[in-house]
Amino acid sequence: MGQRALLARRLVEAGCTFVTMVMENPYQSGVERLKAGVYNWDSHAVNCHIFEDLKARAPIYDQAVTALVEDVYNRGLNKKCMVIATGEFGRTPRITVQPGTQTKVNQPGRDHWPQAMSMLVTGGGMQTGQVVGATNWKGEHPIDRVLTPNDLWATVYRHLGINPDHSFPDHSGRPMPILPFGEPIQELL
Repeated sequence: MGQRALLARRLVEAGCTFVTMVMENPYQSGVERLKAGVYNWDSHAVNCHIFEDLKARAPIYDQAVTALVEDVYNRGLNKKCMVIATGEFGRTPRITVQPGTQTKVNQPGRDHWPQAMSMLVTGGGMQTGQVVGATNWKGEHPIDRVLTPNDLWATVYRHLGINPDHSFPDHSGRPMPILPFGEPIQELL
């Protein structure tokens, strides 16, 4: 994961305007493969023991993401480079327990939860060091400053100099918007 972060920073320094980095497989970092672990972040109880998996994964992820963010700021790339650390959606706010497909014993995990999620966004000349939005006390549903993935995309597009309201004609000449809806996140601008 650290090598991927270093390569991403070097690509930005070389002029790339958009870099995607997948932070999977902590076992490439020399951590012993867990029987109750998983290659990716698919932390369902049937796939892994979430607490054991995170003991292997979280320190590596934390060190790589922290080093990337510090590197971006120390090299003065924080106006040019926006860093976003996110998954594809949230996870259940409650632990579920099921037999693991590998271990055959009951183990804790979390399932898909599209109702709420969190992410880290920094750099890009944005106003950082804040929390935007909130969920109820159980982490189940947004209750304050509800945002959508399209709001994040509108923010990214604005950073890249792309008008998120722009549309292109499809093959029949109908206008197709870049985003069907969404506004740049004002607290970050």
